[in-house]
Amino acid sequence: MSLREQRIVVIGGTSGIGLAVAGAAAGEDAEVVVASRRRESVDAALRRLPRGAEGHVLDATDEEAVRAFFGRIGAFDHLVYTAGESLLMESLAESDLARARRFLDTRLWGACTAVRYGAPAIRAGGSVVLTTGTAGRRPLPGTAVAASLCGAMESLTRALALELAPLRVNVVSPGVVRTELWRELPEEARGGLFASLAASLPVGRVGEPEDVAEAYLYLMRGGYSTGSVVVVDGGGVLV
Repeated sequence: MSLREQRIVVIGGTSGIGLAVAGAAAGEDAEVVVASRRRESVDAALRRLPRGAEGHVLDATDEEAVRAFFGRIGAFDHLVYTAGESLLMESLAESDLARARRFLDTRLWGACTAVRYGAPAIRAGGSVVLTTGTAGRRPLPGTAVAASLCGAMESLTRALALELAPLRVNVVSPGVVRTELWRELPEEARGGLFASLAASLPVGRVGEPEDVAEAYLYLMRGGYSTGSVVVVDGGGVLV
C-alpha cells in the first residue's frame, strides 16, 4: 500500500522520531500535518519538510486545544502520536512526582486525548500509531515511571484496537534512539552512554530516528495489522 495523497497528522512531529516519520511520509507524497508545543519548533520543522507540509502549535495536554485542533484540520487518514517530555531516568525515591505526572500527562493522557478527538475524523482504512518504549519489557534501575508508561501504552493500544475497530490502532516500541529526548544529559555523559549501549547491542550501534520511522510507515500501510507492538531496538530486549 502507498501513502501517496494520504493525509497524515503527526503530533510531536517537529523533532526526533516524529519529524523523521513526517519526512518519510512526505517522501512518499503524503500530505503531512505536524504539531507540537513550541512555535519555533514548528517553524524549524516546516523548513526541513517538503513544500506543502502544514504545521500547528499544539499543547497535547490541553484538552480544549486538542479538540479545537482536530475541529480545524478536518478529515485525514492516519494519526501518529510521538509527543513526549525528556526521558525520566531516576529512582522512584528520588523522583519529583510533579515532573513524573507531567511526563505521563504528555505521553499517556496526551495520546488518549488525541485519539478521543482525532479518531472520528479518520477516513475509512486509516489508522492510529502510538509510541511506547522497551522499558516496559526490560526495565532498568531508575526507569520505574518510564516502564509504567510503556506497559500502559501497550495495554491502551490493544484496548483501542478493539474499541475503535475497524479503525486500526498499533504502537511502535523504540529502544535507545539518538534524539532530543536525551538533551538533559550533559553532552559528555550522553556520548558515553550511547557508546556503552552501542557496544552491548547486537547491531553495534544506537538507533537513529530514521530507523524507527520505517516502523510507523509499515503500520500505516499494513491493512492487516492492529493491536500490534512493533519493537525497533537493535536487539536490546535480547541482551
